[in-house]
Amino acid sequence: MRARVRQRQAEPAIGLIAQLLLLAVLAQTVGLGAPGRVAGIGCAVTMAVLLKRALERRPREWLGPASWITLGRETLTVGVAALVVDSFTRPVPVALLVALAAVALAADLFDGWVARRTGSASELGARFDGEVDAFLLLVLSLYVARAFGPWVLLIGAARYLFLACERKLPWLSAPLPPRRWRKVVTAVQGVVLTVAAADVLPHGLVKVGLLAALAALAASFGECVWWLWSHRHEAPEPEHRPVRRGIAVAATVLAVVVVWFALTAPDRPSDLTLGAFVRFPLELLILVALGMALPAAQRRVLAVVVGTVLALLVVVRVLDMGFFTLFDRPFLPVDDLSQWRNGIETMRDSIGRSTADLVVDFVVVFVVALVAASVWGLLRVTRAASDHRRRALPAVALLGVAWVALRIVGAPAATTSTSTLAVREVRAVHSGLNAPETLARQIARDRFSATPGDQLLTGLRGKDVLVLMVESYGQVAVQGSSFSPGVDRVLAKGNAQLKSAGFSARSGWLTSPTFGGISWLAHSTFHSGVRIDTQRHYDQLIKTNRFTLSRAFKRAGWRSIDVVPANNRRWTPGSTFYHYDKVYDSRDLGYKGPRFGYPTMPDQYTLLALHRLELAKRNRRPVFAEVDTLSSHFPWTKIPRSVPWRDVGDGSIFKRIPTAASASQGTLLRHASRARRAFGLSIEYSLRTIFSYVQRYGDKNTVLVVLGDHQPHTVISGQGATHDVPISVIAKDPKVTDQIRAWGWDDGMRPTPQAPVWPMQSFRDRFLTAFGSTPSSH
Repeated sequence: MRARVRQRQAEPAIGLIAQLLLLAVLAQTVGLGAPGRVAGIGCAVTMAVLLKRALERRPREWLGPASWITLGRETLTVGVAALVVDSFTRPVPVALLVALAAVALAADLFDGWVARRTGSASELGARFDGEVDAFLLLVLSLYVARAFGPWVLLIGAARYLFLACERKLPWLSAPLPPRRWRKVVTAVQGVVLTVAAADVLPHGLVKVGLLAALAALAASFGECVWWLWSHRHEAPEPEHRPVRRGIAVAATVLAVVVVWFALTAPDRPSDLTLGAFVRFPLELLILVALGMALPAAQRRVLAVVVGTVLALLVVVRVLDMGFFTLFDRPFLPVDDLSQWRNGIETMRDSIGRSTADLVVDFVVVFVVALVAASVWGLLRVTRAASDHRRRALPAVALLGVAWVALRIVGAPAATTSTSTLAVREVRAVHSGLNAPETLARQIARDRFSATPGDQLLTGLRGKDVLVLMVESYGQVAVQGSSFSPGVDRVLAKGNAQLKSAGFSARSGWLTSPTFGGISWLAHSTFHSGVRIDTQRHYDQLIKTNRFTLSRAFKRAGWRSIDVVPANNRRWTPGSTFYHYDKVYDSRDLGYKGPRFGYPTMPDQYTLLALHRLELAKRNRRPVFAEVDTLSSHFPWTKIPRSVPWRDVGDGSIFKRIPTAASASQGTLLRHASRARRAFGLSIEYSLRTIFSYVQRYGDKNTVLVVLGDHQPHTVISGQGATHDVPISVIAKDPKVTDQIRAWGWDDGMRPTPQAPVWPMQSFRDRFLTAFGSTPSSH
């Protein structure tokens, strides 16, 4: 008997040791990352503790030979869980993951047979086997859901949803009669999920299989629920009240953690530290106090309303973090919510439709789950406070005094961050609603709109003026980054090229209204002389008659052109707002080569297409053209190489030319150093292409304005970067650069830190003033 007791005590420890050994082997062989190791160890320890408690509750049962097979399956499942968690941050060997899952599933065919042959079948063994099956399905569904959508998680979560329902509906916990059908359905789930994880069959076929498996699982659970409902009056009285009490305490603690998280979550990436959550929110004390004071019905209404608001504020915090990361500004509810369709479309262009749709599905599920968790947490916390009013009341009073004391001494731990955020969002909504009136007044004030054409741009008569907007060409490209030395070398060589061809350049800085993306805001600001920093402002601007640089050149006699190789459809503002004579998009440029990620064609081809279509024509008017150079656009996965200009042709040659850098988007996102290197290479390519173009095709009547539209996002720029971008004016005629000498810009293509910094919206007026006659009053 003592030997059997020692065996029972040793069984969970043996399983734990086996699982830790497997994790160690995986770490040494396939390089298991920190997330995988933490998840694996957590799963192993949790399973050992649960198995130990199960053995303690059944002192007359022990693990038979079949359960030892199940323990081996549990070990393999821990390995699968570690690999799955690791796959969210780094590539993992899919073949190994599938092999572990397949062996665990195959072993499930034998444990029941062994139990029957050895006469060791038991309730504990059956429950142990079922829980290992359920956990393996959960882990596999997490992995497969990334490729097929969050709905796959229903396969893995079904068992745990059923257990959650048992707490509220005790008749669901009654024992079920054995059914081979249930075992078959469980096996089918595992097989289908493993095949889906292996990615060896067509996506559509596997999706049908997953849907069929989910339908079979729903039918199986439906049958179980129906049988239990039909026999609910025969169900025994609930036992194990201490266990239920422990579960209730754990649930309350979890609810406090959920509410605490909702109240203390930071809204800036730089604040996302453990210390951000070790704060004392006054709002929690107020909610607990209200829970004690209000009747049950009003308490539930409070929990639903406030819980929903807290969840939405968490969403706002997540959005703030995303917007600070990508655009260096907080989320603006009025302006940004109205652009969700454009955001999805841009994301599809950047990362692919299927991946973007998966992201959208995840966001919807995340928001719904967050609201549900927040409401549940607040319901649980306020009910617990009401049920234990005598103990909760003095605790709340004492904590309230402590909060006031901390506030008096200025300790950051005493916080009201949620209330502050709520007030800020209300003010942001109010400001957003009033912003159109303010912007309308700025648009109406324009001292150049009535200037006659013969007084505009007189200092550039007869010149072709090309505005080259270099994507993501920001200050970090030329100053203080790991990749700026490479870009600076290209600029230095470019200065020499320009000088050898008789050109000179002057450079300064402009402060872009945007950061990391949404480049059309910078374009419209540059052209209109009005700061446009949100999509809503842009939509308002393009409906007006604001005088733009393109209209100024057109009024003064230039042919006005726009080259936007990113577009594949008609762009209405090009004619209705900018009033271009011609807009060339990807359909008009005759490109027959490959795409380079988001960029539809290399910058070299774009510039050559403009030359062929417009600048090479004889007996023409001078041309003003804005050209978007896209080769430095995120995600920098494929960077083209330059070819001799005579060999460019229709771009087919780029199919045969290897790229300068080729990496998956996931790799670049996971490895910031690789992303920064790829970004630097893309900027170098764009600038080399511009210098080469000027050297080959530029003449005395060529003037270029080269500038960046915005800084790259914070993965490249880092936190706290400015919004400044370089701008240069290049010309062969010295009279052109002499007319801007008063600007104080630096000679050459690289502005120094001491060069003037102007708001981008000020450039239009300075440019028209420098190269034109005195404007008429308006």
